Amino acid sequence: MDLGAVFDHQPDGRLALGREGCHSRARILHAQGDATGAEVVRSLLARVEAHSNITICEHSYVVDLLVTDGCCRGALLLHNGKELGIVRSTAVILATGGCGCLYRHTTNPEGATGSGCAIAYRAGAELTDMEFIQFHPTALALPGCPNFLISEAVRGAGALLRNASGQRFMPDYHALAELAPRDVVARAIFHEMGPEKNVPVYLDASTVAAVADKFPMIAATCRTYGVDIAREPIPIAPAAHYMMGGIRVDDHGRTNINGLFACGETSCTGLHGANRLASNSLLEGLVFGRRAAETIAGQVPALGGHWHYAGREKSFAGSDIEALQLVMTRGLGIVRDAAGLKTAEIALAAMQTAVEGSAARCILDLEYRNMLQTARLIVRAAKQREESRGAHYRIDYPQRLNQWRHHIIESVGAVI
Repeated sequence: MDLGAVFDHQPDGRLALGREGCHSRARILHAQGDATGAEVVRSLLARVEAHSNITICEHSYVVDLLVTDGCCRGALLLHNGKELGIVRSTAVILATGGCGCLYRHTTNPEGATGSGCAIAYRAGAELTDMEFIQFHPTALALPGCPNFLISEAVRGAGALLRNASGQRFMPDYHALAELAPRDVVARAIFHEMGPEKNVPVYLDASTVAAVADKFPMIAATCRTYGVDIAREPIPIAPAAHYMMGGIRVDDHGRTNINGLFACGETSCTGLHGANRLASNSLLEGLVFGRRAAETIAGQVPALGGHWHYAGREKSFAGSDIEALQLVMTRGLGIVRDAAGLKTAEIALAAMQTAVEGSAARCILDLEYRNMLQTARLIVRAAKQREESRGAHYRIDYPQRLNQWRHHIIESVGAVI
């Protein structure tokens, strides 16, 4: 708020707070009902653009980090999809978001490909908890419609989940019903969709008074696709949403590589455990982003970054992102087992072999390489964890086991 973000208030001037899954009380700020993310981005971007000491380099893609003598010294970038260049620095912070785009259905934006994890891994950074991928239970599911998130706050306001027969089913799965942990709700919906996953499941928001006023963006989007949320149930299905794992960092955002930091969803602080509580990622981003910045300001000598032209990228092999997404959706989805994980491992290894020895011809190919790397790390960790814990659910190992009460740490040449 001090940086300019404007959140909703009650008539008496107090902040208006919403409630989400597993919360015992309303504690979530919101803006314009359900446009909170847009307001956060608007206010932060305005401050960044107005800051005289920040240079934004648009249309640039990180190819790899520059690491010498165990220290990160900058990054190799592909600018405008044409020119390679080097930016030198005494510190690098990776804040590249999650990996939802590894799946066919995701609530994430297009850039959430897990590239930060792959880039850090190749540089020698440790990754951890990669098997824990959270699926949001309620994404809009209509033919030809993008995967649009129906906020958990709608259920927090009183919306109910119903199956194809119109029956409310969540009380049969958990005492908290619609506000049960996300992994429980997602698996319940997954089960109600039937063996072929083609039976519709609905979110009934007609039980929420003035629902269109409380959630105007959701109401407008659904109206675009012919659904009046005040009168009609909303077709929904689970979608990949949040990566609990990522680049392993300490409580100041430091990785095991000197000068390399990470924060936000691409990092793993351990805060979320195996199953993130709704909206805690925003708190984590605020706290650990600030800690990383303060650590750098206090310990790293200033060095003006500069661009060094390195030449043009070569043109070689292509990519098959849709095939990768299908492999991940089938083998590394809401419910997993040994057979599915093995099938996914073999398929991803074949994709990796197909692109080895060739350079990328464009940013899409660079993303595909990174997506392959991150996907294989997720599969490796998921195969190793022979239990069910949080968002990692295996039907062949349905119990949570004490011997697995530890992190799986992955680095080049090692899985701990």
